[in-house]
Amino acid sequence: MKSRIGEVSRHTSETKVTIRINMDGTGKQEIHSGIGFFDHMLEQIAKHGRMDLSVQAEGDLHVDDHHTVEDVGIVMGQAIREALEDKASIVRYACVHTPMDEALSRVTLDLSGRPYLHFDVAFQADRTGNFEVQLVREFFRAVAQHAGITLHITTLYGANDHHIIETIFKAFGRAMDEATVIDQRINGPLSTKGSLSDDY
Repeated sequence: MKSRIGEVSRHTSETKVTIRINMDGTGKQEIHSGIGFFDHMLEQIAKHGRMDLSVQAEGDLHVDDHHTVEDVGIVMGQAIREALEDKASIVRYACVHTPMDEALSRVTLDLSGRPYLHFDVAFQADRTGNFEVQLVREFFRAVAQHAGITLHITTLYGANDHHIIETIFKAFGRAMDEATVIDQRINGPLSTKGSLSDDY
């Protein structure tokens, strides 16, 4: 089977981001965004999604973390799209519940080519440590938009924002692993249209 690898670089006046993703990896990570909590969450995607992930990002953190987090999401989405190409023989869908102590989140996704984010998460505060919790939505919005994923994220309950966020990132990794499994019974993309692209 051909290796499913995507590598994308994006340079703007606000950020410089390079991401390499191997969908058929083992969970290896080399992640440096300058935002410690965010790096830790990206590690969860790689480890629990069993994908190899390299993220090298430099951003205008003297302004705030927003540009860096969003642009990493953009580039990750583009790298996922590149790695999966025509999505031939993948199972396409996944629905994963993931707990962490008192928190439980559900990630349901369709690698449809149609970008959409439903984000139903109630946080307890504006920040966990130094990280703005609203950036979680911005990250996944960017990933969904640029990877062409229909993505529904729901936290069913939870009291600790760190735990809530970690359940989301772990569940997303697990769902991506499940949805990208190759099933040899599927001839081409799993679609009656014969295509899984943003052409609808």
